[in-house]
Amino acid sequence: MLEVGLAVSKGTVRVRFAPSPTGYPHLGNIRTALFNWVFARHSSGVFILRIEDTDVARLVEGATETILGSLRWLGLNWDEGPYFQSQRLELYREASDRLVKQGLAYHCYCSPQRLDSMRQEQMKRKQPPGYDRHCRNLTGEQRDEMEASGIIPVVRFKAPLEGQTSFQDLLRGEITFENNTLDDFVLLKSDGYPTYHLANMVDDHLMEISHVLRADEWLSSTPRHVLLYQALGWQPPQFAHLPMILGADRSKLSKRHGATSITEYQEQGYLPEAMFNFLALLGWALDDKTELITREDIVKHFSLERISRTAAVFNKDKLDWMNGVYLRDLSLEEFTQRAIPFLERDLPVDVKRPLDIDYIRQIAPLIQERARTLAEVPQLSEFFFVDELKYDAGLLLGKIEKAEAIKSLQTSVAKMDDLKDWDTASLEAVFRPLADELKLKTSVFFGLLRVAITGRTAAPPLFQTMEVLGRERCLRRLKSGIDKLVTF
Repeated sequence: MLEVGLAVSKGTVRVRFAPSPTGYPHLGNIRTALFNWVFARHSSGVFILRIEDTDVARLVEGATETILGSLRWLGLNWDEGPYFQSQRLELYREASDRLVKQGLAYHCYCSPQRLDSMRQEQMKRKQPPGYDRHCRNLTGEQRDEMEASGIIPVVRFKAPLEGQTSFQDLLRGEITFENNTLDDFVLLKSDGYPTYHLANMVDDHLMEISHVLRADEWLSSTPRHVLLYQALGWQPPQFAHLPMILGADRSKLSKRHGATSITEYQEQGYLPEAMFNFLALLGWALDDKTELITREDIVKHFSLERISRTAAVFNKDKLDWMNGVYLRDLSLEEFTQRAIPFLERDLPVDVKRPLDIDYIRQIAPLIQERARTLAEVPQLSEFFFVDELKYDAGLLLGKIEKAEAIKSLQTSVAKMDDLKDWDTASLEAVFRPLADELKLKTSVFFGLLRVAITGRTAAPPLFQTMEVLGRERCLRRLKSGIDKLVTF
């Protein structure tokens, strides 16, 4: 059974993304998935999704659904799967039994207490941690005695005690490990579930994986996998260990560098197309200058040769800039539709729902140029929706005296009452010359109006904003500004 793989034509690229649902997918996980997906698409190959859910004690509820959702959000559609390792236990048991029968693996009866004591002693002696091979050469009688006592053993691989294990990494060239640095690692746990080393290797063989593109944290595990392939007489895939992602300070990427779970970026309003572009450049480049690249061009030009050998640096400022560019490139209607869920979610609870889509369409062009993420849209546009503005009256003064500010607002109210047409051009035609009449710089006068009408010192263009807000709302806000100043 183990020798039967999937029938594929010789030379077909078959890659896999094999996450463990012991947590939510972070940037490193998804970058690995993206590189595998792009490589498969560039090569007209097959992208396989496999859920490695054999670490039962550490499984996180909902993690699998989140992984699948994250891949779908980024458009990383899979061609086969998802396969679940928990549904393939017999395959791993079969491989384990075969290795034991061939004398290439053995049953280990050591208790957790003994193993813990052994590790403590190794640490005390400043020795590298590793199994001491206590059960490697048990006699048949000793094994029978252990079995009779009811101990359920694990299965360990019998690693060679001398010599070297070498393999070719597509990014780093030939890599060699001394076999005496490898311990007799566990293949099958006492609960019948395999370890990563066994299940990963068996599945890669049966699924006829041609290339394993994975994080470089697995580099030190690769000699174990090569030895397992040799022991079972199977041809290993080609390996490429991807550079890790570091924070801007070149330390390991963590929460303090910004969100690390891909779902957090989704919730914060980053566009999937911007995130795809950004992740592709974390360790790969088209050249030394191009930063905005379409998905189609990334697939077209992708090659393993262009993947960096050094760690990629995560730069959130660059991500924000890139996402802003992608937002501004959206059509007005698409920007509106993508912004609506964030407005519904984040505007104050007293704003009436459902929101008026036609009204949002009027607001959208004033916000689109300013937003870097969709999650910023509610904050940037809140004053368009609320009935009452909350701001400190001191903001109204700026570079103007209180009495002069009150007079200017009162005059503006009178002008608004007399205004026949309420549009951007008509408003500007009245209020720009009014600054001269009031003997105020336009920047000072317009700043006063902006605060009174929006509650902010920085907002979209004043007269376009007033047109969208409407005459009645603008009048109420100017009168409210006057009241604030009178009692200030």
